[in-house]
Amino acid sequence: MKKLLLVSAIGFSMVGCATPSYNYTPTTQEINKPPVGVISTASLGDHMLTQGLMVQQDAIYISDMVKLGGYKLTSGYFAKQGEDEKYEHYKVSGGSDGGTIIKGVLNDPPMSLVVRQSDNALCVMTVFNVVASCNSAPFERKNWSSASKNSFQQTLIYNGKVGQKINIGYREFSSDLARPAFNNDVEYDLSESKQIGYKGALIDVLDANNQEIKYKVIKSFK
Repeated sequence: MKKLLLVSAIGFSMVGCATPSYNYTPTTQEINKPPVGVISTASLGDHMLTQGLMVQQDAIYISDMVKLGGYKLTSGYFAKQGEDEKYEHYKVSGGSDGGTIIKGVLNDPPMSLVVRQSDNALCVMTVFNVVASCNSAPFERKNWSSASKNSFQQTLIYNGKVGQKINIGYREFSSDLARPAFNNDVEYDLSESKQIGYKGALIDVLDANNQEIKYKVIKSFK
């Protein structure tokens, strides 16, 4: 009797079979901010200068953990991978901003997250191409800027001021990962010069304290 009840419960959570869709293509965008010649302000820990390539893609964002049957969706972004006449297909993106799917003990391994177009219900697609555990849950459709295997980013970060010296952090990110060998923290003595430079970037420091820095970018990275 217990076996019959278990099979019935699992069968009830299954909606049907579907084919994964991969017909969506994100776009790659060059970023370079702030613009050269514009007076800008950065707080302690903020990016002063960012340059590189990022991926712009449609995604859904889940702000709080969601339960779908025996699965749990963590908060974060799920990037779009395609759509068909019944479902929008979103992949488990991973990374610092990406959401994940956690399976229960009795559940099949998840492959992707889908949105049923008829009622906007969230469902899990398993590795066996079964759409299961559909349920209405809050989510937002957003455009997500993220790093990918083809992305590269350079950034300068304001780390504060001691006396007449300011500390600037340099970071490189490639393929969504920080590259420790290319991270560096540099001190600049403003009593010697109000212009600071690193890897071709040149910045005019207009004012700085231990909370924020006001500056103007003269040249961006090479």
